[in-house]
Amino acid sequence: MAEQGKVDPMHQFMIEPLFGTDHWTIAGHNIAFTNSALWMLITFVVLFAFVAGGAKGQTVPGRWQVMVEGLVGFIDNLLAANVGPKGKKYVPYIFSLFSFILFSNVLGLLPLGLIKGVHPFTSTSHFTVTGVLAILSFSIVLIVGFARHGLHFFSLFVPHGTPAWLLWLIPVIELISFLVRPFSLALRLFVAMMAGHVLLEVLSSFVISSTNSGMLWGTVVGLPSFALMIAICALEILVAGIQAYVFALLTSLYLNDAENLH
Repeated sequence: MAEQGKVDPMHQFMIEPLFGTDHWTIAGHNIAFTNSALWMLITFVVLFAFVAGGAKGQTVPGRWQVMVEGLVGFIDNLLAANVGPKGKKYVPYIFSLFSFILFSNVLGLLPLGLIKGVHPFTSTSHFTVTGVLAILSFSIVLIVGFARHGLHFFSLFVPHGTPAWLLWLIPVIELISFLVRPFSLALRLFVAMMAGHVLLEVLSSFVISSTNSGMLWGTVVGLPSFALMIAICALEILVAGIQAYVFALLTSLYLNDAENLH
C-alpha cells in the first residue's frame, strides 16, 4: 500500500530478496533468492506434478492422464501443422515452453491475497523472464538453421522471386525483421501480463477508496468497479492461455523457417 486506502499498482512487480538472502553474492554479483525465483520454482513444481500425475500410461486413462495427453497432443498437432513431420522432435521443448508460460500466468492470478502475508507473483510480467525465454527459442532456431543448412541458411533473407534490383534492400529488411523476433516475442507476453495486473490493481483502488468514502460512493463507484474486476479476471484467464499459445505458435513458425527455409 502506498498510503492508507490507496493501492500502488506497480508495487506488485517489485522483485524482493527472500529468506535473508539479501547479501548473497558470487564474484560481487548478487544472487539473492527472490520472490520471482520462488514463483518460478513453484511453477516448475506444479508443472512437474501435473505431468507426473498424468504420465501413468494406463490402458484406460483417467481424467488426469487425459488432460496431460490432450495437452501433449495439442502441441504435437501445432508442430505438425506448422513445421511438418520434422516438428515432432520439438514437442518436448514447445510443450515445456507452453506449459511453463501458461502455469506462470495462471498462478499469478490466484486470489492468494485473501490469505494474510501471501502475495502471488507473475514472473512473466517481467521482461527479464520473457526475454530469456525468447532468447532461448531464438538460439534454438539459429542452431537448427545453421546445423541443417550451413551458410545456405542466409538464403532465408532473400525471399523466392525477389527482383534483382531489390537485392540490396530486401535482405536488409528481412534481416532486421528476423533480429526483432526475440524482442517482439518477449515484449508481447510481458506487456499483456503486466497491463492486466495493473488494471486490476487500479480498479481495486477504486473499490477501496469509494468504500472508505461512504455508502453513496461505494454504491456508485465501488460496485461497478468490483463487477468490472470480476469480468477482467475472467478475461485475464483467457489472456493467460492465449499468450502461452501465441508464444508457442510463433516459436514453431520460427522453427519451421529454420527447418524448411520458407
